[in-house]
Amino acid sequence: MKDSLKPKMHFWQIWNMCFGFFGIQYGFGLQQANLSPIFRYHGAAEHELPILWLAGPVTGLLIQPLIGVISDGTWTRFGRRKPFFFMGALVGSIAVMFMPYVPELWMVVGLFWILDAAMNTAMEPYRALVGDKVNHEQRPLAYALQSFMVAAGQVLAGLMPLIMIAFGVSVETDGKEIPEIVKYSFIVGVVVILSSSVWSFYKTDEIPPEDMEAFKANQKHTSIKHVLSELWTALLEMPKSLKAIWWVKLATWFALPMMWQYLALSIARHVYDAPTPESPGFVEGTAQVGMAFTVMNVTTIVMALVIVRFVKYLGDAKTYALFLLIGGVGFLSMQLTTDLMMTFVCMALVGVAWSAVITVPFIITADVTPAARVGVYMGLLNAMICLPQIFEMVTIGFFYDSLLGSDPRNALALSGLLFVVGAALALRIKSKPDHLINQEVSQ
Repeated sequence: MKDSLKPKMHFWQIWNMCFGFFGIQYGFGLQQANLSPIFRYHGAAEHELPILWLAGPVTGLLIQPLIGVISDGTWTRFGRRKPFFFMGALVGSIAVMFMPYVPELWMVVGLFWILDAAMNTAMEPYRALVGDKVNHEQRPLAYALQSFMVAAGQVLAGLMPLIMIAFGVSVETDGKEIPEIVKYSFIVGVVVILSSSVWSFYKTDEIPPEDMEAFKANQKHTSIKHVLSELWTALLEMPKSLKAIWWVKLATWFALPMMWQYLALSIARHVYDAPTPESPGFVEGTAQVGMAFTVMNVTTIVMALVIVRFVKYLGDAKTYALFLLIGGVGFLSMQLTTDLMMTFVCMALVGVAWSAVITVPFIITADVTPAARVGVYMGLLNAMICLPQIFEMVTIGFFYDSLLGSDPRNALALSGLLFVVGAALALRIKSKPDHLINQEVSQ
């Protein structure tokens, strides 16, 4: 449906539509806060961690564009996007249920692959649903609200181990056994993922195709060959603004996995003087990464409330660049402190950047892509974050011990440098449809 024909939505309609994103992001937050320590409990070395994280970007690269194309051409009695995000949430919650209880590293890795495949199946339809239902005027609000859900879900996931400690749940471990605080956090995750997804499923109605008969006729001719052909065509015809976004994502999404892989270990080593799982204070130190991510995500929540104003006055590209630069300063500043509170301050600066990372590219994409291809370009946009992550996870093991000195904090410094590069690249983005960019060039 054309933007001009889409009705203005009430705030709570947009809220209900986005609420399922809260649960999906709780699932991602569990990974970010707990996966590296879980791998370490099962005997993985620090330089092996990136390759063990490979499931996320690989499944995102393969699944999100495919789900985008398939859902673009799908209509059921439940809608176009809702069946995908509900099934993804269901399968993901099952993986979350078992992950902290399996006894072997290969089992954890296998469940991680299942979890990320499911979460990626759910996430792309949530992004595309905003493009389907929300008009141009309200899209910045809708994507800002999704950013709020991203931050809120990850805040809850990050705080959960500390909440468990506050309730007296055991932190005891022999260096190989996963602590009870982690296990209980994952049990809560099952409830959060399912309940939020069910809420959005029942509270959100989708807009049916304008010509249902023509849509059904086209569905009958849809095949895997058609899906792959549509993906290839979309790549060839990708708007110039999205091509410019790719270079920003190459820098920032090489950097971000290092935060998830090494922040917990950096806090344990440099704040708690606990470099290994056997060290006294390792459990408490790695648990503090939950508070660090909470500070980051609370900052993101605050910025989600004001980023629309920055976009209005500075424009998409300058807002993106400014926020990424602030995040780069946050990462680099961690080299200067071993104080936990100052580490949290640094993570607040990273939270400013994170608010732009998870908001601005989607605003631009929804504005510059044809309505019939919102799903596929949202999928490709998410795929753009996967390639640099794969590159990071495959390569960093080769220079972690040499260039980074076997120190997780140095990996965070490299993240900061890459965010500064990303800020410079963001200034090259012209967030307009191609025909307007071409007019400017020809004048």
